[in-house]
Amino acid sequence: MSAPHPLSAAALADAVNRRQRSARDVVTEALARIGRHDPSVNAFTDVLGGRALAQADALDDALDGGGPPKPLAGVPFAVKNLIDIAGLPTRAGSKINRERPPASRDGTLVRRLEAAGAILVGALNMGEYAYDFTGENVHDGDAHNPHALDHMTGGSSGGSGAAVAAGMVPLTLGSDTNGSIRVPAAFCGCFGLKPTYGRLSRAGSFPFVGSLDHLGPMTRSVSDLALAYDAMQGPDPDDPVATTRPPEPAMPALETGIDGLRIAVAGGYFARGGDPEVFAAVARVAEALGARRTVELPEAARARAAAYLITAAEGATLHLDRLRTRPQDFDPAVRDRLIAGAMLPAPHVERAQRFRRWYRARVLEVFDTVDVILAPTTPCRAPKGGQTHFVLDGVTLPVRANIGVFTQPISFIGLPVVAAPVWLDDGLPLGVQVIAAPWREDLALRVARHLERTGICTAPIAELA
Repeated sequence: MSAPHPLSAAALADAVNRRQRSARDVVTEALARIGRHDPSVNAFTDVLGGRALAQADALDDALDGGGPPKPLAGVPFAVKNLIDIAGLPTRAGSKINRERPPASRDGTLVRRLEAAGAILVGALNMGEYAYDFTGENVHDGDAHNPHALDHMTGGSSGGSGAAVAAGMVPLTLGSDTNGSIRVPAAFCGCFGLKPTYGRLSRAGSFPFVGSLDHLGPMTRSVSDLALAYDAMQGPDPDDPVATTRPPEPAMPALETGIDGLRIAVAGGYFARGGDPEVFAAVARVAEALGARRTVELPEAARARAAAYLITAAEGATLHLDRLRTRPQDFDPAVRDRLIAGAMLPAPHVERAQRFRRWYRARVLEVFDTVDVILAPTTPCRAPKGGQTHFVLDGVTLPVRANIGVFTQPISFIGLPVVAAPVWLDDGLPLGVQVIAAPWREDLALRVARHLERTGICTAPIAELA
């Protein structure tokens, strides 16, 4: 295995466990990087310096006293601000939620990461109520792409992607309903894991669309993704959706390579409607993996349309009372989409749900013949901040609504995906989705790790002043 980056979660945890570094020093350095870079990136909405240093001191005392090593010892991490942090209102990127009472305890995944030795340093910027693909926020200001500050981070986990890409922390948590981990991973040039629906607990997070929401990690290496994923697995009585399947450790799978895996490229719908370099990135990854077969996911365009209907209807139902009493306190772009969702006829939504069952069954049939499918993450590189339209295949389309054109048909049925960054030239990064069958995160991680080790997919820290 190649040596991990000195700021990676794996390297930091190893140094802290060996007592070559103290957790306090690691956290102090992370807080300094946040103080230096976040004024230009705007990834953080809350920085928890006092809490983080107290946690670091407690960990140092335990390790100095002969306590057992921890897989994420001393690793600074931050979470999208729709995840509960004790003592803070869970704002979910909104103006309204910050008036809620502070959370009484941390969300489940925060507690699990801290049990593994990681140290929470803050909460991260996001699109309002997660109904966003841009990373822009009218209340907290827009998050900026660390690789080009005048470009979008992608959303809605924009702060999560930006904080990792800027090197402020090696690990963040985001959420993904229709692509909100995978899009920022592509635009910001980092790795993201959207696990199987129900694999990781969502307890202690503010929902968007209950039947589509996932939580997952973002990092600069696949090893760090696997470390975080392993630490967060397991059933949770506080989340009725969280699986009771036993944890399936990912770390050993990273060393087995890709021999014997049947890897194909998604064609049809996933081979059109994007910029040429998007498909060139997929072709480069496919060549590196020896993937010469093409498969087609049936009715993918219809799947995206159905995901739109379900998203709009469920999201609107959640926010009806707020829309009635405080419409002026929403981001207008979010408010208008929620109002439109509230007016959808129920038979349309029911048809979308029936189609969803059919589509899942047909896609699982495809996985009878392949193990991993490759597809683009986004139809373009990160647009400029504030850009409202782009041209795809000669057609002018709204940016916010169409960035998720390739991610929505995948999360619609809860498939596990590793979003892997690809750099074709000196421009901004692109992303490729490494998609596996339900519960086979290990296969997606294995393929992504192979791409990382061969240098096809990398996540460098952005060069910031």
